[in-house]
Amino acid sequence: MKKFDLYIMRQFLGTFIFAILLLSAIVIVFDINEKLDAMITAPLQSTVFQYFMNFLPSIITQFAPLFVFISVIFFTSKLADHSEIIAILSSGISFKRLMVPYLASAGIIAATTLFLSLYVIPPANVQRIEYTNRWVDNKRVDFGENIQLQVRPGVMAYLARYDNTLRRGYRFSLDEYDGTRLKSRLTAQEVRYDTLGKWTLNRYTIRDFNGLSERRRTGSTLDTVLGVEPRDFLISKNDQEMLTTPQLDEYITKQRKRGVANIQQFELEYERRYAMAAAAFILTIIGVSLSSRKVRGGMGLNIGIGLVLSFTYILFMTVTQTFAVSGYTSPRVAMWIPNIVYAFIAIFLYRRAAR
Repeated sequence: MKKFDLYIMRQFLGTFIFAILLLSAIVIVFDINEKLDAMITAPLQSTVFQYFMNFLPSIITQFAPLFVFISVIFFTSKLADHSEIIAILSSGISFKRLMVPYLASAGIIAATTLFLSLYVIPPANVQRIEYTNRWVDNKRVDFGENIQLQVRPGVMAYLARYDNTLRRGYRFSLDEYDGTRLKSRLTAQEVRYDTLGKWTLNRYTIRDFNGLSERRRTGSTLDTVLGVEPRDFLISKNDQEMLTTPQLDEYITKQRKRGVANIQQFELEYERRYAMAAAAFILTIIGVSLSSRKVRGGMGLNIGIGLVLSFTYILFMTVTQTFAVSGYTSPRVAMWIPNIVYAFIAIFLYRRAAR
């Protein structure tokens, strides 16, 4: 690597880190103001270590593409304003070669945020959401009625009511089909779930059907493993944020096989993690292409254009998410539409700047 590569990367990453730290400080102030009553009640140690230490990584990854763009616009406009870009290009370095340290820096940021999103932040979100559920606003779903799902192909489970605080369900049935023919039905007045995945059925009845004949068995207690957990049918807001990407992929696959319909947020979260990492490269190219020329308006004009484009990108991504939730498009298409559109913008601006 040449000196100008290291120089640009140092400027890029340094400006990005400074912008993120500044944003974090602002977000903390606003968050404390919003949750002040709860934080006064909660222990200080829990607020600092359980909430804020786990909240900041989430904010960093969420706003990383935005601040990649703003950082590129800011320091590249500064280089152009000081005629440093002109000196680099005049020395025989092409615009394409100039992009190398920018894309290398974007790659470092994208890889870091992707690793955090896939494996680090979800366990941290478990602690953060547990804190908010306890001290701020409990959004955990602990109760469900008329629950029906497919345990495995041909086997349907039904619960009239389930209380997760007591880990008890009532009026349970498990129907097994051979095609369209009912083979057996297991019913129980009460079921209990333990943390090992075992269900205990109380006052149960098993009916096996063979043509017109029926075999009936009853009992007081039956232990069984259904392959179903309460989290499979009690879906709370932000549950998707607490799963690592391998866990998220496994959960989505399992829920699809069971015919569960309300998993769009899990699919969106899965696609969002990769789309946000790719956005770092696209927004970097746009930022360099916009701000590499010295303009009469100076840095202020470039920063203004950068802010408009970056917030438009975030708004665009928010709008396309609603398309997936409403069923107009798939979560994958919804999350990648902004990247595709802005990739064309990046290509256009890059070609124009390279000339």
